[in-house]
Amino acid sequence: MSEHSDIEWTDATWNPVRGCTKISPGCVHCYAETFAERFRGVKGHPYEQGFDLKLVPEKLAEPLRWKTPKRIFVNSMSDLFHKDVPDDYICNVFRVMQIANWHTYQVLTKRSERLRDFLASCPEAAKQRHIWWGVSVENRKHGLPRIDHLREAPARVRFLSVEPLLEGLGEVNLEGIHWVIVGGESGHGARLMQAEWVRSLRDQCSAAGVSFFFKQWGGVQKSKTGRKLDNRTHDELPARTELPVLETVARQSAIAGIEAIYAPTPQAVGLFAGVE
Repeated sequence: MSEHSDIEWTDATWNPVRGCTKISPGCVHCYAETFAERFRGVKGHPYEQGFDLKLVPEKLAEPLRWKTPKRIFVNSMSDLFHKDVPDDYICNVFRVMQIANWHTYQVLTKRSERLRDFLASCPEAAKQRHIWWGVSVENRKHGLPRIDHLREAPARVRFLSVEPLLEGLGEVNLEGIHWVIVGGESGHGARLMQAEWVRSLRDQCSAAGVSFFFKQWGGVQKSKTGRKLDNRTHDELPARTELPVLETVARQSAIAGIEAIYAPTPQAVGLFAGVE
């Protein structure tokens, strides 16, 4: 969506896929669906198709155009591992992340089994320190199995987005997890989050040496409830990998190569394969 983001734990959002379908209770009041459906049928709008899933290959090269290093939330308006996103498209998204490695990418999914299988089949993606792989966790029934799937994936950095937190999770196995984000649901019909649920996760992260980030209490008016827990904010993040920005000629070649995959031109053909 944007080179700049209001989401507290990221700097920018990048959406080479738009739209999704609901698969668990955390999806009930999906903010992305609410936003997208406002524009269904509006000719020329990026969300003219509402929240129907759509590949957006013209957005693939976007991070290569951003020269300032950023934390980038990948597919804030979709799920990269949705069943209708082709394997080769996921690989091209990864290829962009691999080339534009001066950024840090935060890939979040509810389709944890497909994430696990992808990383198992693509060790090059799994070993990248600048790509953080995460799963959503809203309750015990649906969320805790996703943590196990993530732990089975050979990722260098793993994180949990525990938002919206819909119930106490009890004791959580944080082995192999590097970062936990916690937040309450916001907007119309928001389900309330209990403070003891949050404190339990904070304390477990502290004991396990896991970075803890408290995003918000949420509610109908989240600006009033704020994001302080026990009179302070919690803004821990994993350390970022700092790598140099590609020189202009190399970046332009990479952009041309990405664009050639979906809209081939005589000038661009072959450039992408030669960029490292």
